[in-house]
Amino acid sequence: MSKAIRRNRAGFDDGNRPIGSFLFVGPTGVGKTELAKQLAIDLFGNKDAIIRLDMSEYSDRTAVSKLIGTTAGYVGYDDNSHTLTERVRRNPYSIVLLDEIEKADPQVITLLLQVLDDGHLTDGQGNVVNFKNTIIIATSNAGFGYATGETEDEGDNVAIMDRIAPYFRPEFLNRFNGVIEFKHLDKEDLKAIVDLMLDQVNQTLSKKDIHLEVTEGAKDLLMEEGYDKAMGARPLRRVIESQIRDKVTDFYLDHIEAKQLQADVVDGDIVIREKRSEEN
Repeated sequence: MSKAIRRNRAGFDDGNRPIGSFLFVGPTGVGKTELAKQLAIDLFGNKDAIIRLDMSEYSDRTAVSKLIGTTAGYVGYDDNSHTLTERVRRNPYSIVLLDEIEKADPQVITLLLQVLDDGHLTDGQGNVVNFKNTIIIATSNAGFGYATGETEDEGDNVAIMDRIAPYFRPEFLNRFNGVIEFKHLDKEDLKAIVDLMLDQVNQTLSKKDIHLEVTEGAKDLLMEEGYDKAMGARPLRRVIESQIRDKVTDFYLDHIEAKQLQADVVDGDIVIREKRSEEN
């Protein structure tokens, strides 16, 4: 991925094709979508520079009109503002994120082949929309998970292209600059995610000059409650919301002068307390 971006920055990219196109594959909740969001910030300086499409909404006969809009005389002709083509026209420097691409209608895949090949798409009104300054990221968890009864280790030993081949046409896979596999999260990964989310909590608290220290025991409990084998780390944000943010809010409203706080485990539950001066 970094090589494609460097080529673009150096002016050595391939004609009018997008800056880069990548297929992110792996189990649910391992960071595929989060990486796309972070790329929007790093490359375009704006977390909103991302055009996200849930491809499960593009799986029926109306999918093409949702993607490029309708032609004159058809219902919806005057309201194409939410189509992919119109959103890219308005925001040409963007990450185009196609979540769960395996659910898209085959006609949608055919249109996307044109974008990956030629870097443009013609909307329903005949306007050509340029994708040259976008990065196309498609995500998929097809072929992953535990529905087949395989263990995590067995799944990791399967060659990635063999795993996803039943779900995608070869000509589609070959259009991407790269297919990037996301592995199951291990404990160190989870700890890093917890630390990142807690940093975000402290950024919010710093607006009121409050700092929260979270003990290792509390972090372990957050990891235990926030990770699910089927969902990955997706529940973690909700757990931190309820176990940290909500509890800090309750404590603050009762102890409005407290500035140094600590989250620790007491009797199997996370509690918030004021950190004593000798502990600072």
